[in-house]
Amino acid sequence: MFIGVLFALAAGMMWGLIFVGPVIIPDYPAALQSTARYLAFGLVALPLAWADRRRLRHLSKADWLEALKLTVIGNLLYYFCLASAIQRTGAPVSTMIIGTLPVVISVAANLFYGREEGQLSWRKLTPALLVIALGLVLVNIAELTANVVPVDPWHYGSGLALAVIAVACWTWFPLRNARWLRKHPATRPATWATAQGVVTLPLALLGYVAVCGQLSATDTAFRLPFGPRPEVFIPLMIAIGVLCSWIGSLCWNEASQRLPTVLVGPLIVFEILAGLTYTFLLRQAWPPLLTIAGIACLIAGVIAAMRVKPGGPKAQI
Repeated sequence: MFIGVLFALAAGMMWGLIFVGPVIIPDYPAALQSTARYLAFGLVALPLAWADRRRLRHLSKADWLEALKLTVIGNLLYYFCLASAIQRTGAPVSTMIIGTLPVVISVAANLFYGREEGQLSWRKLTPALLVIALGLVLVNIAELTANVVPVDPWHYGSGLALAVIAVACWTWFPLRNARWLRKHPATRPATWATAQGVVTLPLALLGYVAVCGQLSATDTAFRLPFGPRPEVFIPLMIAIGVLCSWIGSLCWNEASQRLPTVLVGPLIVFEILAGLTYTFLLRQAWPPLLTIAGIACLIAGVIAAMRVKPGGPKAQI
């Protein structure tokens, strides 16, 4: 279990980088960033798939279909919504909304897998949820008061909605992914991460071409195919594709195969804390007191949620 937690920590440190990408290239549409990141992921997966081709042959059609579902919802849709949300609300607000994942995933695991892994007490879990909600309110207030540019309510509100959709995507993905890995202990986590990269490549390529076509028709000033700053865009997408998509997925798969599903959710907090740290390092500034208070509420809420002990499972597997 200790090794599993270390792998989850490593995955969180990798995944935290995704929150700074949209901040570095805010002039790039979220759809272009999403498809480019996973295009890089797919290209990296090709030589890895060739090296691991013997193990990949053992995957069934159902396994490849599962990998496709996971990559569409947990990769492409999730990152598109997240990047769009960050561009509309700012990285700290979106990061804090994503910060509800530890508890949201725990609640989902409680609802869908509690029969197998034990039920959490709703009475004991509710105070933790309220503390996290307070943290979200504090960070939103801090960002809105610090923003000297007038906020468009529709623009900001749509960003919040997209962040919520991203939470839904990433609530479904780790639970589904963890359950598949626990049911297939003979499959190496690295093989499963590579399989997801392989199925991502054609989708990301089609998506990138489609986005470029849409931009050529609606924004003739945008330079295609790599935008106005290719010297920044291309290395950034490659770095995110390798570090976040493949190495992050590999570490998370290792953790998921070692840890029970109900423990997977709280460990997402490593991604949130890493994302906030990277964001303020990029700003070269300390977070304001309200943001610090919000982060403290997030950590306190997650710790409180983790201390809630599940009851006895109704059925053992």
